Amino acid sequence: MKKILSLLLVLVLSISITAFAMTNEEAKKAAEAVVNTTTDPSLVTSPFISVIANVQNSVVGINNYQTYTYSNYNPYYGFGGFGGFGGFGGYGGGSGQRESAEKLAATGSGVVVYKGLVLTNYHVVGDATRLTVSTLVSEEEYDASLVSYDESADLALIYVPTLDLPAVPLGDSDQLQVGEWAICIGNPLMEELRGTVTAGIVSAIDRQIGSNTSTDKYGLKRTVTNSMIQIDAAINSGNSGGGMFNVLGQLMGIPSQKYSGSYFSGSSIEGIGLCIPINTAKSLISEAIISIETGALSENTQSGNGNHQPSTSDGKPALGVQVHAITNTNDYFVYEGALPGGIMIDSVYENSPAEAAGLLPYDVIVEVDGNIATSTSVITQALGSHKIGDVLKVKVYRVENYENARSISDLGEGQYIDFEVELFEFNINT
Repeated sequence: MKKILSLLLVLVLSISITAFAMTNEEAKKAAEAVVNTTTDPSLVTSPFISVIANVQNSVVGINNYQTYTYSNYNPYYGFGGFGGFGGFGGYGGGSGQRESAEKLAATGSGVVVYKGLVLTNYHVVGDATRLTVSTLVSEEEYDASLVSYDESADLALIYVPTLDLPAVPLGDSDQLQVGEWAICIGNPLMEELRGTVTAGIVSAIDRQIGSNTSTDKYGLKRTVTNSMIQIDAAINSGNSGGGMFNVLGQLMGIPSQKYSGSYFSGSSIEGIGLCIPINTAKSLISEAIISIETGALSENTQSGNGNHQPSTSDGKPALGVQVHAITNTNDYFVYEGALPGGIMIDSVYENSPAEAAGLLPYDVIVEVDGNIATSTSVITQALGSHKIGDVLKVKVYRVENYENARSISDLGEGQYIDFEVELFEFNINT
């Protein structure tokens, strides 16, 4: 009897399942009702969408290539093809044939702030023998050149004349508020992840972060404390030099550092990123724009250490100084970073424009009309672009007791001073 009842129950269940089973067409319609959906993007609200759409393509990747010299003779060096870095061989490095090879040493991010002008961190481009830029809109790598930097602030500008990308608007980082959104765009970890967007809030606007001893853009060593913006948006290796934007799409900071790992009694630290305020970079940007628009950028690449002789009163402008270039190869104080590289004034002619402006012997000229004074030719070229009656802008570094110093401890206090030199006719023979 139990067997009969079991068979009847199975039969009833089988008939019920068969009665409620869908046809293939009905099943397809049921599936379509579930998966054939749509989303109206106009109804999706976010403070980030329009910002990212407007600025993401202006955030670029930066590739830092470095050339290494090695000897193929030494069997203990050259793993991966690289031996004596920077031109120094390994053991017995003077033997064998020396060769050079280029390697991608680092990658980072940058932001277009003017026509072809890209703002980034100095540590992204430092020591590069060749720089290129990659974009989200092209697979091409664009050749770039370093045009200005401030190592102590970890800022640099590179120029890519062929780069046709819109510049992002700059904000006023002094107006940042704790709690507002921070939108970061960059290339974390690898080139394949370029254009990555992360978001968080501004945690603090004036974190005083002490840097290691570094050099400014003229070569003077300093230990400085930088004012940084603290955010909790994710920042990883490769994000350096990218953009931190507000909800208006304005560039407010440049991601530079992050804290991670364990500190003190094993406490884990995450979500602490530091950005350089955009206002810190504005003077550097302004100078570079002027150099671009006046065609003066190419002058920064000139080299040479010859003496500059002033012109006599022949209608051509002259500064009225005797000078020589000082570098880390010919001046101990520059080598040690106690003095910036530039053009040392040996003497100032009486009744000259230089004397009238207040320039003194032992002043080190570091800039002329906004161009870094890498050689005496910078003065010659600047004077060649002026006429009598014009004003020449000169920045010098003036240090106490240089003429008597035998060691760094003998040097007194130093400071950068800006001069405006009115160019008038004078005769060095009178």
